[in-house]
Amino acid sequence: MKIKFNLNGKYVEVDAPPNMTLLDLLRRKLLITSVKRGCEKGECGACTVLVDGKPVYSCLILAPMIEGRSVITVEYLSRDGSLHPIQEAFVEAGAVQCGFCTPAFILTAYALLNKNPKPSKEEVMRAFEGLICRCTGYVKLIKATLLAAEKIRGK
Repeated sequence: MKIKFNLNGKYVEVDAPPNMTLLDLLRRKLLITSVKRGCEKGECGACTVLVDGKPVYSCLILAPMIEGRSVITVEYLSRDGSLHPIQEAFVEAGAVQCGFCTPAFILTAYALLNKNPKPSKEEVMRAFEGLICRCTGYVKLIKATLLAAEKIRGK
């Protein structure tokens, strides 16, 4: 079946079977490898993308469910070879470690900061619930998000 949706600001049309997940559509059909295959059960969050601005596990959504919707992956954030302030903050805070979960955390931070430009530490922690990082212990991820908030606000 044909699926039409907005991917990273551009409309795409792709053929996919009705039982294909958004994760497989992005990775296999559209070659977006920043979306990571983790548990495939909606428990680790490595496959997180933004659908209509909200973080979702792409392993739990069937591709036809995104018809006419907007999907954002981490590729959307950097422009003309420049990192987004959130990406810069993650690098500066040492929150990238192995990098496997980094796109999911960056996208979740992006969604949070779009909704709340000055979150508290607790609000960042709540936003990250359901995302698993096996390297950083979350301290650097939280610090990076708070730093990103400052960067975006121009402080």
